[in-house]
Amino acid sequence: MKIIIAGAGEVGFHLAKLLSYESQDITLIDNDRKSLNYADTHLDIRTIKGDATSIRILRESQIKGVDLVIGVTESENTNITICVLAKQLGAKKTIARISNTEFIDFKEEIGFTKFGIDELISPEALATKEIGLLLNQSAFSDTYEFEGGALTLIGVTLSRTASFVGKTVKEAAKIFPELHFQPIAIQRFGTQYTLIPRGDTQFKEGDQVYFTTIKGGVEELYKLTGKIKQEIKNVMILGGSKIGEQTAKQLCSTKFNVKLVENNSDRAFDLADDLPKALVINGDGRNVELLEEENIQDMDAFIAVTGNSETNIMSCLVAKSKSVKKTIALVENMDYFQLSHSIGIDTLINKKLLAANNIFRYIRRGDVVAMTKLNNMNAELLEFIVKSTSEVCNTLIKDVAFPRAAIISGVIRDGKGIIALGDFLIKSGDRIVVCCLPRAIVKVEKLFL
Repeated sequence: MKIIIAGAGEVGFHLAKLLSYESQDITLIDNDRKSLNYADTHLDIRTIKGDATSIRILRESQIKGVDLVIGVTESENTNITICVLAKQLGAKKTIARISNTEFIDFKEEIGFTKFGIDELISPEALATKEIGLLLNQSAFSDTYEFEGGALTLIGVTLSRTASFVGKTVKEAAKIFPELHFQPIAIQRFGTQYTLIPRGDTQFKEGDQVYFTTIKGGVEELYKLTGKIKQEIKNVMILGGSKIGEQTAKQLCSTKFNVKLVENNSDRAFDLADDLPKALVINGDGRNVELLEEENIQDMDAFIAVTGNSETNIMSCLVAKSKSVKKTIALVENMDYFQLSHSIGIDTLINKKLLAANNIFRYIRRGDVVAMTKLNNMNAELLEFIVKSTSEVCNTLIKDVAFPRAAIISGVIRDGKGIIALGDFLIKSGDRIVVCCLPRAIVKVEKLFL
């Protein structure tokens, strides 16, 4: 695919980096020479210095017939303008990064596609949604929903109390004959190697395991993994950023009691007006005495979403030392993902990764309707719609020529999630969720064309 990315900031560079690894034809446009020089020397891509809202610059990037234009500058107005111009100049598909989530809420009503914008992406909204999912599945370290929860992805680190440690996948399945979940990826403790499990794969203590499950399987996983479903009621949020504000607003509208700590006094007063159901505290969240005064030890969850990754990590460690059940830290540095479990923080989230996951499904071949990259693992989860012309259509799963580095994680048929085994017949219209390592993606995509 030929892809143009406007904006060489954190999200733009990260996207360009991921896409260049897959040998996509990438052009990166930005006004900042320093950012472009860094991208030019570190990535195998084409760079153009200039304003991406300039018609001359867009034509120089050979915009006519380009497969995808992604506007990810810091300005949502600029991104919207880029996408409108790109579509008029012949781009096939456009995606704009925005920060005003109202645009997404009223997307259908406004009809952005009429203006030439095919999709709107808000990293802040994606992070807020991720936090909500993590609080609802409090004992797990990562979670993702397909089709409103028909299938759910859950990540967990296996402790000694997990009943299937030492058992193979086949042996573990016998504990619950009515199979409502399936392991799809494993990373052994202390390694960076991602394993697609088979029947004879053995679970070991310390494994980071991802499962897909239907709604009834979540409770089974709590029992099997030895995790306790903890009631999350009292939540403290550190940082009145857009993510902090949106998360507080979302949590206040449901079942949670929320305290939000913000260092900037003007921002704190604004938040207090906008969040009447939350208790907004003006103070430095790095101050342990302040946190103790605000009864951090009584909190069920602590969410750190300031603009500083190190502050978020350190404050989460303080919360953990005060026996807070669930800690979530927003980080910008991808390398920190390697450290999250070893240093004791439950979950790290990254806006760049969330945005990249969302955008990646437009790059995949086949009818990909959703995808996510597994945190800290070299694997992707893709959701395909089976067409009548697809190679897998009207075929039993056991007869599909699936590569060894991939596994069918579940099927959604008529809105219902199914953990499908070898004798399941795939039909046109089925939504198939597949977990695969990078080397298997091209082969998997061909099965669903």
